[in-house]
Amino acid sequence: MTEQKATLGVGMIGYAFMGAVHSHAWRSAHRFFDLPLTPRMQVLCGRDATRVAEAAARFGWEESVTDWRDVIARDDVDLVDVCTPGDTHAEIAIAALEAGKHVLCEKPLANSVAEAERMAAAAAVAAERGVRAMVGFTYRRVPAIALARKLVADGRLGELHHVRAQYLQDWLADPEAPLSWRLDKAKAGSGALGDIGAHIIDLTQHITGDRILEVSGMLETFVKERPVAESSSGLSATAGADRGPVTVDDAALFLARFAGGAVGSFEATRFATGRKNAIRIEINGSKGSLAFDFEDMNVLHFHDGTIPDAEGGFRRIVVTEPEHPWVAGWWPPGHGLGYEHGFTHQVVDLVRALGEGAEPEPTFADGLQVQRVLAAVETSSDTRTWQEIPT
Repeated sequence: MTEQKATLGVGMIGYAFMGAVHSHAWRSAHRFFDLPLTPRMQVLCGRDATRVAEAAARFGWEESVTDWRDVIARDDVDLVDVCTPGDTHAEIAIAALEAGKHVLCEKPLANSVAEAERMAAAAAVAAERGVRAMVGFTYRRVPAIALARKLVADGRLGELHHVRAQYLQDWLADPEAPLSWRLDKAKAGSGALGDIGAHIIDLTQHITGDRILEVSGMLETFVKERPVAESSSGLSATAGADRGPVTVDDAALFLARFAGGAVGSFEATRFATGRKNAIRIEINGSKGSLAFDFEDMNVLHFHDGTIPDAEGGFRRIVVTEPEHPWVAGWWPPGHGLGYEHGFTHQVVDLVRALGEGAEPEPTFADGLQVQRVLAAVETSSDTRTWQEIPT
């Protein structure tokens, strides 16, 4: 007879692009992995009653509501998943933590350092009562990224010298692409810098086990005005007749120094024509190098600099063996994983941490540290000076 496991009641706020993939993760995780708690998709929240009800039925949620406060007030909700624009993260997450609900919050953690500080402080207080909080830097859960981190931790790269990171997309290259909330600083906080640059900041620090000490950055907005969106869904929108200003960056570039002595170069843009979701990371050390590109996400390239030059060079590792993190829960070797699997792994790690009473990672404190890097890049771009990252 199968043992009946305790449930984890989940309420999710937001149902567009991130809401869809988070729903897939909550629906799939316990069906492929052995978890200490069984997620139950209790309620989905969105502002439009008709559309959120349709999304709830499509994605597998039991109910829908239009006020996020109703989600937090429910006794059958143990965890609140925040998939809304950045301007609402702080209010929702802090209220949920104070109500004794665990929180998963999409990245970047907030729209400002001040908001992120309040969120991290609320998470620290909640942790004393056994209430946990995690920020959703999902690309950490790609098996090839996990292998890259292990190679660095095992000393296979030796002393780290260079970190190169790019996040390249092209969905805004058309100057007539509509003005969605992601192009409004009041809602999004920043443009390419926060939306996708936050990921490569987190990933490089995660892989290296090191943190960024100071930055020198430049932001650029190529298209200053766009047609206002009449409707939007995910990254797609329908343009109306009116036009409005773009108040965020289209591209962000910055140099960085790491605490361990490595130097880094970072680039985030939504104007790289032909690049759809290219997260490219290369790390060079005294004993070797590694390279990753999310557009070939099941592969890690590794160069072992300790072998003779005649046998050297990068070798291609297909990261689909059952020994690789999370892979054993899925398919036979060589049957690749996709974008959505990282979100499922995120749920797996979060639920396992909750079952163990452990702190899930990345924490809100980790999210705050990334927020400080983002803010320093913005300040550097404005002042044309190097900026230190507060600890």
